[in-house]
Amino acid sequence: MAKLFILPLLLSLAWALFLNYNGVPLKQGRKGFLYIVGISLTIIFALGFLLWLTADQNIRSW
Repeated sequence: MAKLFILPLLLSLAWALFLNYNGVPLKQGRKGFLYIVGISLTIIFALGFLLWLTADQNIRSW
């Protein structure tokens, strides 16, 4: 689960490199960074919620 926190960093780096390669200023690509952070946080919170929801079942199976 902790590895998921690297996801927004990698996606942001890839987006910055894409913008730089195409000659687009970072300020103009700001909306993409917001989408990356928003989608990544949604995925992280959803998976965290599912882990929390099923944690009790995992303990009982031992």
